[in-house]
Amino acid sequence: MGRLNLLLLVAVMVSGIYMVRSAYESRRLFTELDRAQTEGRRLEADYQKLMADRQAQATNLRVEQVARERLKMRPISPAITFNPDAPAIEASGVRGVRAPQGAAR
Repeated sequence: MGRLNLLLLVAVMVSGIYMVRSAYESRRLFTELDRAQTEGRRLEADYQKLMADRQAQATNLRVEQVARERLKMRPISPAITFNPDAPAIEASGVRGVRAPQGAAR
């Protein structure tokens, strides 16, 4: 009877230790899951903000403004035309550039 009691005591102790360890692991995984979900929500909010910024930057008015300010482009007018017989294109600062052969005049 003493051996059986000792064996049962060891089984109860092992079972208790396993249960405590399992509960601890469950709490740790739940905390990790909660952190991952919070990070996912933060990343989703950042993504939505970036998409809104992208839409704002891609408007026609914004593109036109960047073309004027950064690229120094200007609207086309009849006064600004390409003359293939001209010796150089002065407006762009490139000298000696001619139209390709067979280009429309």
